[in-house]
Amino acid sequence: MKKFLDGFKKDIKFKTAGPGKKLTEDTSSKPEVVQSSSSSKNNRHAPSEGSQMAGAAALARIEQHQRPKVYTSQDVIRNQVKRELEAAALAEKEKADTAEGAKVPVKDPACLSVSGVYFTCPLTGATLTKSEREVHIKEAILMRFEEDRVEASVMMIHTFNKDREKVKAAVDIISKYIENICKNPTEEKYRKIKLSNKVYQEKVRCVEGSREFLEALGFTSIMLPVDGQEEEEEFLVLLEHSPDALELMKERRDRLQRGEPVRAQLDRQPQAFRSSPNAQRFELPPEFYNLTAEELKREQQQRSELVEKNAMLRTKAMREKEEQRERRKYNYTLLRIRLPDGSLLQGTFYAWDRLPVLFAFVRESLVDGWQPFELIAPGGQKLQEAEEVALAECNLVPAALLTFAWDAAVQADIAAAGRKSPALLKPELLETIRTLS
Repeated sequence: MKKFLDGFKKDIKFKTAGPGKKLTEDTSSKPEVVQSSSSSKNNRHAPSEGSQMAGAAALARIEQHQRPKVYTSQDVIRNQVKRELEAAALAEKEKADTAEGAKVPVKDPACLSVSGVYFTCPLTGATLTKSEREVHIKEAILMRFEEDRVEASVMMIHTFNKDREKVKAAVDIISKYIENICKNPTEEKYRKIKLSNKVYQEKVRCVEGSREFLEALGFTSIMLPVDGQEEEEEFLVLLEHSPDALELMKERRDRLQRGEPVRAQLDRQPQAFRSSPNAQRFELPPEFYNLTAEELKREQQQRSELVEKNAMLRTKAMREKEEQRERRKYNYTLLRIRLPDGSLLQGTFYAWDRLPVLFAFVRESLVDGWQPFELIAPGGQKLQEAEEVALAECNLVPAALLTFAWDAAVQADIAAAGRKSPALLKPELLETIRTLS
């Protein structure tokens, strides 16, 4: 066994792992340094050779090509992202051409209640349009290889692969590899993964990021002879198996199992407006609709018919069915809350966000958010903060004006104590307050 390991250690120094890639030093036993995204921006160091190769290898597998010779991972990632951005721009142009062909009228941006739907990248904090989300997050994850190869590869596995069943299967098999090694640290067979193995090919190789994770654990690519074959085959081999390294491997397995997809978060774009008679006027951009251009055109043609339908006698069940169909047309909703001083608070929400999300948004915008308050929907319906009901189910899509009211008993106590209520909205919102057009 010792002879076998000595041979591999010697191979690691001189052999190549395949076309165009040098072998990297096993770092599984070294302590990790995890920096926050904010601190890493100010203390950026040149990526290590191993990090460069990891990022390049990830991109090569994404493109399903043989790994290229790479000079810097940043250059490769930048070129890849540039290509994907160009493809996204082309797709947007085709979408716009389709809308123009369907003759869907495009509203003047200056007349819109909100310029569009925007998202925030949880890794970089960047504000993104809907079409920019996927490419930006992919770039951000790949750049994480410079800081933490394990974290980046876990993100790849859970984010780049849409089929959750395939992800689960790959995670289970990789976890089994690790469990076998930890239970049998001296068994050579458990520390070797033959890449042509059927299970690896069908369950692991097809999941992006899986090989990057194994390499982050310390597996190294080595060409080895196979009994009964003239040509050598590629194996991933783990040489280090010290007690500390095995404990670290278990911790990394747990990180893999707990991993979640990285998703852009909806930017609610909180905005304050002065009191206005136009508070109930909403002009929404196309992003709010869950419809194609052709469906939008058809909807506009049917609006005149809707007036006639409303004049017809319909049962309650018929009306409810039609209301549900209307609500499904929208992905997002724009809500305004009229405050006691007449000013307005506006935010963008998913149509399926629950009432607690709305109440939390309002509370975070107030100076005295700790005080109890009520939100009243159009028609006088009082919304209940504790109810896990979707905004769409409360008929608050695609837009609605709500009324805010402080709890009367608490306000009476404040008045009795001779205290004056401060400004309602936080200073950062008042600094950007606008007038509705």
